[in-house]
Amino acid sequence: MRDTACFAFVFGIDCSVIHRCFRSALARIAGIFRGEGIVVASAADVKVWAARAMTTVLAEIGAEFEKTTEHKLVLETDIVANFMRRVDAGQQFDLLIGGMPGPDRPLGGDKVVAQSRTPLARSGIGVQVRAGAPKPDVSTVDAFKRTLLEAKSIGYLKVAASGVYLAGLFERLGIAAAVNAKARRPEADIVSKMVAAGEVELGMVIITQIMTTPGVELVGPLPEEIQSYVWFVAGVSTNAKEPEAAMELIRFLKTPKAAAIMKTQGMDPL
Repeated sequence: MRDTACFAFVFGIDCSVIHRCFRSALARIAGIFRGEGIVVASAADVKVWAARAMTTVLAEIGAEFEKTTEHKLVLETDIVANFMRRVDAGQQFDLLIGGMPGPDRPLGGDKVVAQSRTPLARSGIGVQVRAGAPKPDVSTVDAFKRTLLEAKSIGYLKVAASGVYLAGLFERLGIAAAVNAKARRPEADIVSKMVAAGEVELGMVIITQIMTTPGVELVGPLPEEIQSYVWFVAGVSTNAKEPEAAMELIRFLKTPKAAAIMKTQGMDPL
């Protein structure tokens, strides 16, 4: 306050003016994360780290966002665990969109601004086979168990939300040892590609992944009694270079047009 007073005295500026400007600036920054009437940011390169489910949505409508805002999206796709390793290594991003086991789970921990976290959509887990292959029965829990035990090979993720859930599910169903003896569990989001290439007979991932991968077909969702959902949540980095532009993208992904694309890709928009 003393420095402010000296500055004001030397340059003949009323201190109250300085204080009002300072408070206004703070309010504007806070407003970015509340989505309140913020002036559109000037054109920016927005570094977006996103789950594959949202990069396929942006592949459809990202160009419209870029055209209307003049921002440029710089997209990278991976699972949250791998992105967080990069954050810990000091890498910078503006917006993170990741799959979480629940809508209230803290995406990105203390690396994401809490007020900016926004659930976008959810997708259940499904079973897939290579296109043209016979489709086994997964309509009931017993049929699902029988199909897994009869399959020659199985693929599901190692560290993502769906993979963690499935590992626990197999334990509860008493088939973990039998399944894991013939399972491949990649750390990258490539299970559907493995099925399409014939590397595994059955794959289990979120349904949106299956719906957007050429060469695979959805057998069906997990039976309702054992179904689980992956929730896609967006959040702005605490170290973002373009926080306003990142929030613009979040708002864009909440529009009816974005919701329509999510539905066609096997997600339930929120």
